[in-house]
Amino acid sequence: MKPVTFLVALAGLAGCDAQVESRKAEVPAAEHATATAPVAAPLTAAGPAATLQPETAVELQQAASVVSLDPLTRQGGGLTAKLFGTAGGDPAMNGLYTHIAFFQGPADGWRVFRLGDVLEYRILSEAPGRVDLELTESTMDPASTTIGSRTRRVIVGWSLATDGSAPATVTVTPAR
Repeated sequence: MKPVTFLVALAGLAGCDAQVESRKAEVPAAEHATATAPVAAPLTAAGPAATLQPETAVELQQAASVVSLDPLTRQGGGLTAKLFGTAGGDPAMNGLYTHIAFFQGPADGWRVFRLGDVLEYRILSEAPGRVDLELTESTMDPASTTIGSRTRRVIVGWSLATDGSAPATVTVTPAR
């Protein structure tokens, strides 16, 4: 609950920017419209309810921690890849453990690389062997302990194998 509260508060503060009205003119009118989910009639029970018990498998705890998931669809060559973030760490200081993963096969599962602990990531572009990211991170001034934020961009790259296998390593390069 704390990460959600922090993100809501952060979004609220972002709206306090004195220049927000001047930037609204830069955004197309369609983006200002609020989408509403269609309202459907509630369902009516058509049989007895089934009572479920909680799952106890340890790996489900890890799966339930996933809060963002983005398949990388432009890799080609049979390589299956995705970016994902799990909730963890201090929600006041980042807390989105961000990873890239490549599927190795049913016997070996995923090869996972941790990219960092950030507040959020955004995919800017994707090409075979590469994904460009924008990372938003919380920062703290050690002298005053004031919390701030910064945005940085990185290129995440890897070599594509001719057989479509997962890369052995990835690189993270600062970018602009």
